[in-house]
Amino acid sequence: MRYRHLPLVALLASTSLVSAAADDLQPVTLSVVGTWSGLPLHRQFEQPFWTEHLPAVSDGAITVNLTTFDQMGVAGGDVFRLLDEGVFDVGATVADYTVGDAPELEGLDVPLVATDPADARAMVDAARPMVEDIMRDRFGAKLLAIAPYPPQVVFCKPEITGLDDLEGLKIRGSGRMTTKFLEALGAEGVNLGFAEVPGALERGVIDCAITGSGSGYSAGWWESSTHLMTLPLGGWDAVVTAMNLERWEALSPPTQAFLSEQIETAFEAPAWDAASAALDDDIACLTGNGDCPLGDAAAMTLVAPSDADVALATQVLEETVLPEWAERAGTDWAERWNGSVGEVVGITVATN
Repeated sequence: MRYRHLPLVALLASTSLVSAAADDLQPVTLSVVGTWSGLPLHRQFEQPFWTEHLPAVSDGAITVNLTTFDQMGVAGGDVFRLLDEGVFDVGATVADYTVGDAPELEGLDVPLVATDPADARAMVDAARPMVEDIMRDRFGAKLLAIAPYPPQVVFCKPEITGLDDLEGLKIRGSGRMTTKFLEALGAEGVNLGFAEVPGALERGVIDCAITGSGSGYSAGWWESSTHLMTLPLGGWDAVVTAMNLERWEALSPPTQAFLSEQIETAFEAPAWDAASAALDDDIACLTGNGDCPLGDAAAMTLVAPSDADVALATQVLEETVLPEWAERAGTDWAERWNGSVGEVVGITVATN
């Protein structure tokens, strides 16, 4: 955590409060499985939080053995199943990876309803009580954090000028709801692993692919594609971090409170703050339009969404995608979504 902008009195007060809290902690070593090892969320936030920040502020009471699901050779969709079985203590994965086990979790990150970080954070905050219940009931886990990747945008190899041009193309989606959206547009949704995308674009197996703007830059997708559409067709790819419930309940109340406060203020909040500037930086790095703070800039063609694109996307979402999700998740979850996330984003899911 960086304190250089805090007044000295506040810094001393906060340090003494952390030290006092650390005195009440039970010694514990946690096994933690994080998200994709090569992407910014892990490198900039997960890894420093678990291996540097948490041991330091706990005065060594909390130590962590950290790996990631890709380093383990585990599919992202298996993380919470293994967490439920007690294979490790804390696990993190993209919510969309787990919707085969919990279709109601798709309501956390609906495409296109949040077009900036503030709206995305409001959507996530509204959904948090639902996610807490889903993690407990489906996976025997305690929700710790929900953090964002940058908005999930579209990388295409053929030339495109707008949303209509996606019709007939083969497109790798970033989740079930996104795939349903693509199919409603007349595209063919393709299920493909993240690491397989560049080769598939090169060989013409797919025409386009959806991922976070920063993830696509870091993974070099710009080397296999030419056009970047910034309409967030894949939502924000929210990453859920949770702890095995039995392991959580075995912690002392002071340790639970300390861990909850630290993960909120030193991991979750900084990740959301960084998302505010990430898209502009990512676009600069992918297109060369502006200064790239991440490295050498690529030269993709930027395709900004038009008013017609936004109107079409909203129509498809409300008339096709969300009603289809309500059938999978069930009326109770759809009504609960309407009363929380729906009220925040101004959309109501039609239920039978």
